[in-house]
Amino acid sequence: MKFFDQLDAKLRAFVEKQPVFFVATAAPDARINLSPKGMDSFRVLGPNRVAYLDWGGSGNETNAHLLEDGRITLMFCAFDRSALIVRLYGRGRAVLPQDADWADLAGLFTIETGVRQIFDITVDSIQSSCGYAVPLMTFDRERQTLRKHYATTTPAENLAKWETRTRSIDGLPTRPPSEVPA
Repeated sequence: MKFFDQLDAKLRAFVEKQPVFFVATAAPDARINLSPKGMDSFRVLGPNRVAYLDWGGSGNETNAHLLEDGRITLMFCAFDRSALIVRLYGRGRAVLPQDADWADLAGLFTIETGVRQIFDITVDSIQSSCGYAVPLMTFDRERQTLRKHYATTTPAENLAKWETRTRSIDGLPTRPPSEVPA
């Protein structure tokens, strides 16, 4: 196990290559939230800053936890090559379409129907570890299920749904979009 102060070229190349990563957040007296992410949603913005797109799904726990506590961990695993796990520890915030810095961040991604927010993360510490127990697997393709779902809805319908999700599973407040992402 090694710790790093910032993403160097080797670590950056590793995290950018992974087709899936995991996001964990927590707030006092609330459930720990752990979610897998994919769909070309991750970007390295600098040696200590990353961001990822968030599509609307079953809840908005990450948003609520970051409002309450701010802490976030992202984990990347090598499934197809030499064993390696990289964790990014930091503090994050949700950037919504109504926020002044939305356009700058959104310009780094392809914004599709269903994108709800972008999480902007300042990385405080990076840890690498062996990953020897992580299985070898091959990446086949992205699932299209979420895109297919959002192809059957309108941006206005999505916004109306997200505006009703103002609480996490544990009752913490969220900050939903008040504008349709563009």
